[in-house]
Amino acid sequence: MPFQTDLTKRLNLTHPIIQAPMAGGATTVDLVVAVCEAGALGFIGAAYLTPSQIIEFSHEVRARTSRPFGINLFAPLPAPDQSQDPGPMIELLAPFYAELGLPTPTSPTLTGDIFDEQVAAALESGATVLSFTFGILPKGVIDAVKSRGIFLIGTATTVEEAMQLERAGVDAVVAQGSEAGAHRGTFAVDFFAAMIGTMALVPQVVDAVRMPVIASGGIMDGRGIVAALALGASAVQMGTAFLTCDEAGIPEAHKEAILNAREHETRLTRVFTGRPARGIVNRFMAEIDRPDISDAILPYPLQNMLTRPLRNAAAKQGRGEYLSLWAGQGVRLARRQSATQLIARLASETEAVIRRLLASDR
Repeated sequence: MPFQTDLTKRLNLTHPIIQAPMAGGATTVDLVVAVCEAGALGFIGAAYLTPSQIIEFSHEVRARTSRPFGINLFAPLPAPDQSQDPGPMIELLAPFYAELGLPTPTSPTLTGDIFDEQVAAALESGATVLSFTFGILPKGVIDAVKSRGIFLIGTATTVEEAMQLERAGVDAVVAQGSEAGAHRGTFAVDFFAAMIGTMALVPQVVDAVRMPVIASGGIMDGRGIVAALALGASAVQMGTAFLTCDEAGIPEAHKEAILNAREHETRLTRVFTGRPARGIVNRFMAEIDRPDISDAILPYPLQNMLTRPLRNAAAKQGRGEYLSLWAGQGVRLARRQSATQLIARLASETEAVIRRLLASDR
């Protein structure tokens, strides 16, 4: 029998499982639909999508499922400091560009801010849930989301961040442990001070806020789900486990890297985007993420813009040594399967763990 919580009942989910909203192409229509149809919550990672792409993506999802789905955006960030000379980083990247047959990189130029238009598109998307990371949404946006009856989820890496999100009016919070892959959601403290493990973070957040808490970071199977529920979480959010699913949109080289990686082979880095994110160590990370040249890394999103052509070319050429191989510390537990099979396995494992624990008490 599926395990139910107040959150699963509120969102009409069969399982307390949320597919992490991974931006940049990982969350395809096929993945989101398969997760939703299996009774979990599928998420569109829309941070890098244009408003028209958000509408198109969400309409394709809605055409194929009547189940709840979510959309995720990045909270607005202050404009980056553009006084830093990009020359040293361009010089460092030039040989890698040449190796992939690309012209010499040029200085990145910020484009116009489309956040307000993205929010407008999300409100018209038909999504049941809107989540965000990197900070707190403006009050006007929160009010607009609430007026539509859309469930709002924020992301916290510390108890203080979770409390700030609750005061801002979110409906639930993702407690992102340090084991989690990809970008850190930290916004109120120093990034490295906020590297708190999931098992330590979740119960402290549960005790500090009244809203549902969603555990995230290193959760890959039924044992992790039961552990998170035992700590007081109302659901789990899983990213790395879904990246090796058939429907995930990452390059094959990225999937292979996850399947062959070990738990000690990921680390935080700023070299791909300018913002700390956890990924599998590869050649690019090893050669650029060095203390003696760390000052050359540009702030987010300028570094992200500068490395994007390199990563796009590497994806087409199957060159994993230049990809941002985002993954969490649970990589040994990754499997090749469909999203439907993954959800079924997670549900079965969760039930089996609960039965075993109950039997041991008798």
